[in-house]
Amino acid sequence: MKPWMLLACALLLTACAARTPLPVASPVLEQPLPISLQVSTADGQDWLLVIQAEGRALRWSLFDPLGVPLARQSLVDGAWHNDGLLPPNAAARELFAALLFALTPADELGQAYDQADWQQKGTDRQLAPHWHIQYAAQQTIRLDNGTQRYRVSPLETQP
Repeated sequence: MKPWMLLACALLLTACAARTPLPVASPVLEQPLPISLQVSTADGQDWLLVIQAEGRALRWSLFDPLGVPLARQSLVDGAWHNDGLLPPNAAARELFAALLFALTPADELGQAYDQADWQQKGTDRQLAPHWHIQYAAQQTIRLDNGTQRYRVSPLETQP
């Protein structure tokens, strides 16, 4: 009985350790990138995500429609760091990592990510361990991790 218990614990820990991979180096952004993020839930939430470069860091700030921060994370040297007084948000980190993969140009994927972590099938992509990315019309990206679906599009700005 004990060997089965150890095996079960080892498998559980392995499953918990699966994380969405990050690129070898953070991309360079010339200006902040405002993104509208719609979560496919019963109430159809809309969020605002702003990605901006700050020195060596890539800062990700997620807000609800009223401007209340939901998550703030900084990607520095291939690792996530909490930014501000918000509690850690593992789900946001996973989403941010998947979105970073989705925003990486196809010709840079081989240099940015380990080949074992991703696949490209036509215009669709998959990122280990469980992200499916689809590119739709009008610069819309759909991300699905099996439990949550996201629709991502550039934020409409007024001239």
